[in-house]
Amino acid sequence: MDVPRKVVLFSPYDFAFRGGVNEHVKSLNFHLLRNGIDSRIVAPVSEDVGEQNDGFIPMGRAIPVPSGGSIARVSLSVWLRSRIRRMVERGRFDVVHIHEPFAGAITLSALGGDFSNNPVKVATFHTFQGTQLYKFATNRMLERYSSRLDGRVAVSEPARKFIGDRLPGKYEVIPNGIDLEQFSNKEILPFFSDGKINILFVGRLEKRKGLRYLLDAYSNLKWHFPNTRLIVVGGGNIDVESSIILGERNPGDVTFVGEVPDSEKAKFYASADIFCTPATGQESFGIVLLEAMASALPIVASDIEGFSHVVSHGREALLFESRNVKDLENQLTRLIQDSSLRRRLGNNGRISVQNYCWKNITSRLIDYYVSLIRLKSETPVSVNVGR
Repeated sequence: MDVPRKVVLFSPYDFAFRGGVNEHVKSLNFHLLRNGIDSRIVAPVSEDVGEQNDGFIPMGRAIPVPSGGSIARVSLSVWLRSRIRRMVERGRFDVVHIHEPFAGAITLSALGGDFSNNPVKVATFHTFQGTQLYKFATNRMLERYSSRLDGRVAVSEPARKFIGDRLPGKYEVIPNGIDLEQFSNKEILPFFSDGKINILFVGRLEKRKGLRYLLDAYSNLKWHFPNTRLIVVGGGNIDVESSIILGERNPGDVTFVGEVPDSEKAKFYASADIFCTPATGQESFGIVLLEAMASALPIVASDIEGFSHVVSHGREALLFESRNVKDLENQLTRLIQDSSLRRRLGNNGRISVQNYCWKNITSRLIDYYVSLIRLKSETPVSVNVGR
């Protein structure tokens, strides 16, 4: 049978922490199970994570490593390779699907492993700027490992271009998915339903997410539009520049919510009038764009490559020049003043996001698995004799 019965998904990142790749892996695992495929997740953990997705297999401890303007929590243990090999062989998985294969020891071990049951190996590349390994690994080393792959997926055109420039080959572009049902909830939080125009930011409080530019623009806007509020949702600590802006300009009506569980996130989108993501780069896709579109929110986003491949200026979003506070202020002003424009962009986004629903994305991945299984079954296995 061509359709895989068992799939194992490898993530290099600490499953005790939320992040784009881990959320992708969790959702894919859930929808593979819904399609009748026995799916498991393998990832490192830094602490007791309690109940996880069905079939979660913890593998090693994770430590924080600086990466691309963020902190990547990965395992660097080279001693897990034999344990991973035994797990894959005993599980008799048909597909080994490795996410960010060059991000940590676990995914690199899965990529380099020789498995006696000969599963199909697929890698999904999420990054646009690369992980630490790209900085010191030679092309020969990367090519040696990647030659073990039967299939390659990139989540976006920017991701495909980045990895394709370093590892030429054929890549299937299959984007991130979104759970449309989760964001169909229109329950509004009472605290934010006082008639003010709510501008929403969602993201980790890291410098590359560009919060300082939004705070700067909002501080200007607040003088002209006092009936506005800025809601900041995301974990972490704000950067120094953002702290200075808040301290010196004190715009008022800025609410820092902190990190919220997935079950509550949709309520913040439902309570907002405008969504803004001023990230400065190193974004290959932008899952928050899909969340805002699924919530029928008009978007103001920086014109970085990872965003401009998901939304179009004047259709689902208004794009502004990255790091340009005045341009950001102008685009927010347009939406604050024009409720019909807000509705039009929001409705367009709700239509466009249908292409990214997890049901469709999972079907595309399963079809890709099937094509690789068929191709591998037709390819003769070379055997070395008399060495």
